[in-house]
Amino acid sequence: MGKYKVPDLYRAPFPLYTVRVHRDTGLVITAGGGGASKTGIKNGVHFLRVELVEGQFSASLAHSFDTDPRATMNLALGDNVIAAGQDTSCQLLRFRECSDKPEAKPPGKGGGDGRGAHRRKVQAGSDSTPGTHDDSPQITVETLGEVQTDFSPDGLQKCVQFSVDHSLLVTGGADGHVRVWEFPAMKKKLDFKAHDGEIEDLDIIQDSKIVTVGRDFKCCVWQNDQLATALRWNENMPNIPEKMYRYQACRFAKVEDQPDALRLYTVQIPHKRDRKPPPCYLTKWDGSNFLPLLTRPCGNEVISCLAVSDSGTFLGLGMVTGSVAIYISFSLQKLYYVQEAHGIVVTGLAFLPDTKQGLKILGDNEAAMLSVAVDSRCKMHVLPSRRTFPVWLVLLLCALMVIFVILLLQHAFPGLI
Repeated sequence: MGKYKVPDLYRAPFPLYTVRVHRDTGLVITAGGGGASKTGIKNGVHFLRVELVEGQFSASLAHSFDTDPRATMNLALGDNVIAAGQDTSCQLLRFRECSDKPEAKPPGKGGGDGRGAHRRKVQAGSDSTPGTHDDSPQITVETLGEVQTDFSPDGLQKCVQFSVDHSLLVTGGADGHVRVWEFPAMKKKLDFKAHDGEIEDLDIIQDSKIVTVGRDFKCCVWQNDQLATALRWNENMPNIPEKMYRYQACRFAKVEDQPDALRLYTVQIPHKRDRKPPPCYLTKWDGSNFLPLLTRPCGNEVISCLAVSDSGTFLGLGMVTGSVAIYISFSLQKLYYVQEAHGIVVTGLAFLPDTKQGLKILGDNEAAMLSVAVDSRCKMHVLPSRRTFPVWLVLLLCALMVIFVILLLQHAFPGLI
């Protein structure tokens, strides 16, 4: 597709660093901010309602939750609970949709300072006018608590994930430690050194296997806190020397039409930035024995983030240049690409889920993926449904073609048939 202007779905008043889609409600949850620096840029979590109207996606702000003085850099969703990475901590927030609007509190008593158990309501859409009746459910958010998840001098939680059954919360920090928490009690279950230096990304599957990637050139598979195996994506690529590339992202995914199968996808980027950069690579692994199945180059733009669709059919890539691409997982072939869709580094990606609400928003399209970036914009990238023909129609056309060829031969060469 090349350099194509993707319209803004939503523009926030602060830089955006992460985005997720709630499976049951279809709410888009995106967050970011300017941090503790006194620049006047706010910090917050925004809840968006997305609709498909006459083939065009539109979004309205349903709720805004203030997280000052800290920006949310990463988040994970577990049912109605948000695990938000903010500096050295993971803050837990619970949100609810209420059919009835909560009564407005009188000024003075109970006004609060916006801390503790936050409960706020905002009219859906910033262009609501007095006298109009808003039937959309109102969103309330409360703070459940927080835990410290990083103890390095730089102090930054780098990534967070819930387990599939939401019984565990896993965090990775700039100190190289993986910390596993029992949820919702938030009792620390495991704390171990996984990498020398920052953990860039991690993911977890049902049997407590955790995959981590770090800036120390390693991608490791852990069974609880024991190292199960260290992955080597370039083992069969002798032309690529050690420490030329490092791992940037990892995600587990299902295999379409194979309910018991599992795949792991990793992204490898050049360790050094050259004037003529070498290509980045995308690798598909068997999720049971962690052997590489396929590795393909995926362009010279450095990849910043990775997302996988619910079905495991599509992979989304965001680049530091602002470009966005979608690949098909079967062959790792590029299906969609927009050069510089954002003006600066893409920080988060999320596909619409394969749930009732997600499919309602998706409409007749095959897939749709959200992207956010430091330019404060949220965009929607759409794969239209591929046109297909029924099998009976194909067979009928083949039969008609055979009959036509026979009649043509009879006319050209009488008595031949």
